Amino acid sequence: MKKVLALVLALTMVFAFTLTFTGCGGSDDGGEADQAMKAGFICLHDENSTYDKNFIDAANAACEELGVEAIIKTNIPEGQECYEAAAELVDAGCGIIFADSFGHEDYMIQAAKDFPDVQFCHSTGTKAHTEKLDNYHNAFASIYQGRYLAGIAAGMKLNEMIEKGDITADQAKIGYVGAYTYAEVVSGYTSFFLGARSVCESATMEVTFTGSWYDETLEKEGANKLINDGCVLISQHADSMGAPTACENAGVPDVSYNGSTIEACPKTFIVSSRIDWVPYYEYAITAVQNGEAIDVDWTGDLETGSVVLTDINEDVAAEGTAEAIEEATAGLKDGSIQVFDTSTFTVKGKNLDKYDADVDTDPDYTPDTNVIEDGAFMESKFRSAPYFDIQIDGIELLDTAF
Repeated sequence: MKKVLALVLALTMVFAFTLTFTGCGGSDDGGEADQAMKAGFICLHDENSTYDKNFIDAANAACEELGVEAIIKTNIPEGQECYEAAAELVDAGCGIIFADSFGHEDYMIQAAKDFPDVQFCHSTGTKAHTEKLDNYHNAFASIYQGRYLAGIAAGMKLNEMIEKGDITADQAKIGYVGAYTYAEVVSGYTSFFLGARSVCESATMEVTFTGSWYDETLEKEGANKLINDGCVLISQHADSMGAPTACENAGVPDVSYNGSTIEACPKTFIVSSRIDWVPYYEYAITAVQNGEAIDVDWTGDLETGSVVLTDINEDVAAEGTAEAIEEATAGLKDGSIQVFDTSTFTVKGKNLDKYDADVDTDPDYTPDTNVIEDGAFMESKFRSAPYFDIQIDGIELLDTAF
C-alpha cells in the first residue's frame, strides 16, 4: 500500500509540474505561446477609411491563415486613447499588438515599457531603432516603388491626352491631395511624380494639403481646387473617397491609393497602389508563436509581396500601361531602376550628391545621416519609415500649413 501511495504522490507531482510548464501559469515560453493565439490591432479610423480598411483586411486575412484570433479596435485617436486601447488588448490576452497610425507611436512605446511580456509593432513609426526596446518594433514597406509605378500609369494617361489633342504638353499638370507635409507624404507624391515624368517629360505637379488623414469634405474640396486650377489628373495621399468622387463628378482621371475605386468611379479610376500588410502580420505573429525575435525595423517591398497595385482599369488607362508597369517593375526588382535616382530630379536647379536626412528622430528633426549612395536617395534603407523630405523642382506646394 505504501508503494502505491508513493507512486500516486509521485505521479501527482509530475502532473502538477507539467501543468506549470505548459502554459498554465509557468514559464515565459508557455505564456507567450498562449498569448500569441490572440493578436490585437489598433486602427485610427474604421473601414470607411481606405487606409484603415487596408489594415483591417490584412489583419483578418493573416489571422485567419494562422488560426489566430484577431481583436481589432477602431477609431482610436492619436492620443492617450491609444495607450488605453493597448492596455485593454493586453488584458484580453493578446501576445502581440499592432497600431497603424504615425501619431500612435509614443503611446505604443509607453505600453511596451509597461507590458514587457507583450510584443508591440507599429506601422509608419520611426523610433524603434533608437528606443532599443526588445518588445517594440517599427514596420513599413517600400510603397514609393508602388507609387512610382502608379505614376507611370498617370504619365501614360497624360501622353494619351496630349496625343489626342485634349491638352498640350505644357498643360500636363497633375494635382495631388496630401494629408500633411510629413516625409511619408512627401516621399509618396515625389515618387509618384517621378514615375509620371519618367514617361511624360513635360509633367508638373501641384500639391494641396488637408491637415487630416481622413476628411472627406476637405479632400473633395482639395481635389476640386486642383481641378479648377488646371490639373488634368489627380492622385492622393488621403484616406477617404473625397478626391476620387470629385474626379468622377468632373470627369478627370484619377489614381487612387489603398485600393480600387472602380465601382464608385468607373469612368475615371486608372489604378491604385497600396501596402499589403499580410506578409508582415504573418511574419511577426509567427515569430511570437515560435519565440523568435522580431526585426526592429522591417521593410517589405515588391519581392515580399508587400507593395502591390490593383488591376488596371483598361477602360480609362492609356494603351500600353500594363506593359510599361511590368517593364518598370522588373527594373525596380533587379535594381536597374532607382526611384530617387538623383540624376532624374533637381533641387533649385541642381542635382544632389549628398543629403543629410532625419533618420534618428529627435524633437527638432535634426538631420543626422547622409542617405545618398551611388547616385540615389536610399529611401527606407536606414529605417523602415520614409525620410524623403526634399522639395524637388517641378512640384509646387499650394499650402504648407500642415
